[in-house]
Amino acid sequence: MFYKSCNRKGTDVKPFLKWAGNKFQILQRILEVLPSGGRLIEPFVGSGAVFLNTGYPCYFLTDTNRDLITLFGCLQEEGESFIAYCRTFFTHENNAEDAFYALRNIFNTTDDGRLKSALFLFLNRHCYNGLCRYNAKGEFNAPFGRYKKPYFPAREMHFFSDKATRQRATFNVWDFEKTMLSAVPGDVIYCDPPYVPLSRTANFTNYSTGGFDLESQQRLADVAVEVAARGITVVISNHDTDFTRQAYADAELISFPVQRFISCNGANRGKAAELLAVFAPDPKGRIRHG
Repeated sequence: MFYKSCNRKGTDVKPFLKWAGNKFQILQRILEVLPSGGRLIEPFVGSGAVFLNTGYPCYFLTDTNRDLITLFGCLQEEGESFIAYCRTFFTHENNAEDAFYALRNIFNTTDDGRLKSALFLFLNRHCYNGLCRYNAKGEFNAPFGRYKKPYFPAREMHFFSDKATRQRATFNVWDFEKTMLSAVPGDVIYCDPPYVPLSRTANFTNYSTGGFDLESQQRLADVAVEVAARGITVVISNHDTDFTRQAYADAELISFPVQRFISCNGANRGKAAELLAVFAPDPKGRIRHG
């Protein structure tokens, strides 16, 4: 039995960013297991799909990707004026290979946070598959996507800005451990880490500088156990593998197939098993085992 959810129903709201591992397609599965609470904490906020489609009184949303968090902060603070500024980069002239790489170079060298945030959106919508990828130097290096007319997500940005302001969203550049250990009773935590690879060639963890190896995956599970013992429910999404089932042994597990779209090879975009692990305390504060 899961706690009663406080989450919204109706038309799902899409994020304004393209994002590898975006949770939009499995929202209903996630909403079914997220309990009610005073605040939702997301240590891997990504594109914000879960934030956008839940109804908690307030939010604490963190990520190690500073470019992402800075963009969210600009949008929350400036709203319409920042959206209008971002739109100026979405021109026919800029949707060309030379212009794309010139703007990518500016993004990688500028110290202007507002410009960098607008260019982050431009790159996200114009690069190949919307990949957010950095090299060892911390430079954004996803290639040009060659789209006929990239979509400018004004409506989605307006919704994000309004919700972030109305429901008291706080954004910060923190790692998952610091974020989760800051939780207090009444909070709910949803974690969407970089997934455990299904194969050696499927490993993709460089959405920010650093990476997320199996040791990090295990530490995330250990912190979830620690936080749940303090009376705070933690939900984690990941691939359903032998490793994740072992790491999440103290959680209730829900497995289901999900269509994958991140592969460059269309023939490999098949279904993979998804796992939701719910680390939930019982009324006496002990973890409920699955």
